[in-house]
Amino acid sequence: MTVTPDRLALPSRRRRHARLIAALTTLIGACADAAGAVYEPIAAAPPHQEGVEVDPLPCIQVSLSAALLLDRARAEDDARWPAAAAREREEARRTYAARCAVAAAEELAESADPPGEHSVPLPTPEQAADMDLVSAGADVADQWRQAPEEAAALVRELVAGGELTADEVLDSAVDAAVDAALLALQQARTAPDPSTAAELCLSAVPHITLAISLASADLD
Repeated sequence: MTVTPDRLALPSRRRRHARLIAALTTLIGACADAAGAVYEPIAAAPPHQEGVEVDPLPCIQVSLSAALLLDRARAEDDARWPAAAAREREEARRTYAARCAVAAAEELAESADPPGEHSVPLPTPEQAADMDLVSAGADVADQWRQAPEEAAALVRELVAGGELTADEVLDSAVDAAVDAALLALQQARTAPDPSTAAELCLSAVPHITLAISLASADLD
């Protein structure tokens, strides 16, 4: 099917994040290859051989390169879709202002109550606005692992008030999944032995797969 220019002006999330999705897919392969550099020599060695030599370097390399790979892919996606990126930035400014207004009203209501003996200072409206988006993304990512349809319903519930957009929430959920993958890979870099490093590389794969699903998801 030929895609018209008008339709290209409003890309699906799969097209909008195509470079990121491709980079995440590449990262899955790199994790598998890194683990294979540890497991394959063991599998190829004679059954009773002691001290099989393996190569832990690929685990370290994928750990060091993953974040840069994904940052570059995001920048390329923005460059490929400048109008969509500009629209997203404008929407983000609007929803951020709305969340700040809600947080300021809540802060005013809280300040009317006398502070307790061990009361903790409230976050500023700006901090609360950022925390709301991060929390929404984390909640959706967690739900998506088990029940995507319920997670999609949660996104619709979160955006009903106008303080968030569906793309913002889904992108924040992608970030949460990516952060979990990068944490596993960071731990692989400092693992006490090659087998543990390989296991940690493979443990990043479900998080990466989740990020691909979220980056591809359209709720319309």
